[in-house]
Amino acid sequence: MRLPRSLIALALVALPAVASAQTSPPPPDREAIEKIVREYLMKNPEVIIEAVQELEKRQASARDQASQQAISQRKAELISDPGTPVGGNPDGDVTIVEFFDYHCGYCKRAHPTMQSVVKADSKIRIAYKQMPILTPNSRVAAAGALAAARQGKYMEMHNALMEARGELTKDRVIQIAAGIKLDTAKLEKDMAAPEIAQQIDRSLELAKALGIDGTPAFVIGNKLIPGAVDASTIRAAVADARKG
Repeated sequence: MRLPRSLIALALVALPAVASAQTSPPPPDREAIEKIVREYLMKNPEVIIEAVQELEKRQASARDQASQQAISQRKAELISDPGTPVGGNPDGDVTIVEFFDYHCGYCKRAHPTMQSVVKADSKIRIAYKQMPILTPNSRVAAAGALAAARQGKYMEMHNALMEARGELTKDRVIQIAAGIKLDTAKLEKDMAAPEIAQQIDRSLELAKALGIDGTPAFVIGNKLIPGAVDASTIRAAVADARKG
């Protein structure tokens, strides 16, 4: 088995160089170096694990730095986009930006957690960012929720869609809307409005810019939190955001 060049280069750096001012060192013996590196790794396999862990640590740090920079650059879109529905306290001192998909099981699992956090803290504001990525009907459900906002019932529709089980087809979305007393004819018309499609596209582009590739994801202060986390994690991030 031939060793990768990166390991051979490592060996070259590690091995003592023997040279005089008058003569140049002989060219390295590739096979000898490969043998030395292989023997070392066979005796110390934990070095490979440590190297992989260090690489993952550096990659995670780079991702965190990139996301923090993107959050800072796109703060207005995250917090103040007039087309983004808002829940909790509209005048709250900390905004939680939630990216989600109505077909996402983890998002549905996180939903009661978010409700409990908001109920316990009256100063939290939530900005709801549609991120319909799982099925074609995810976008249908997102359009239905944004259309409900035009009738002043976004939160009612949001909660109903989060609590619904099964595929959210257009007929199912209309049925859910009827159950919360929405004007379904207007809702269906608004679901097809280009402004709503553009709003969804903006949210998707924003998620991409932040490096979000799955749902749910939360932005709190300058911190990006991926996945369905527990209430204590959300509360800790809110406390950090308040400290500035």
